[in-house]
Amino acid sequence: MNPAENYILSKPEPWRSILIELQAIIKHTIPEVEEQFKWHLPFYKVDKKMCCFLNFRKTFVDVGFINGIHIDIHKDHLIAGEKRKTLRSLRYTSIEEIDVAVLQDILQDAVRLIREK
Repeated sequence: MNPAENYILSKPEPWRSILIELQAIIKHTIPEVEEQFKWHLPFYKVDKKMCCFLNFRKTFVDVGFINGIHIDIHKDHLIAGEKRKTLRSLRYTSIEEIDVAVLQDILQDAVRLIREK
């Protein structure tokens, strides 16, 4: 088992189920995505550039977008906080909160930003 999978599967429920669902959405939305384990977190790269990561934070799961400040859509869903300059994230406390369409739109916009640079 790769370290990213181990990270996800080692988390307690309901966080494990949320992480598994988010991982599946990321891989389905961006088929060419490369999953890696960096800084003790599952990271997802596109064209060898960091796109997003998953992070369990005791009371929620974060999908962090490295250059999230530049994402043009669904800005009302993206969270700054924690003195983040360019990073933005989507936070979930239950699997029911995951709006697949919003997440897919944001993932596709993040890929667009990577490819435009």
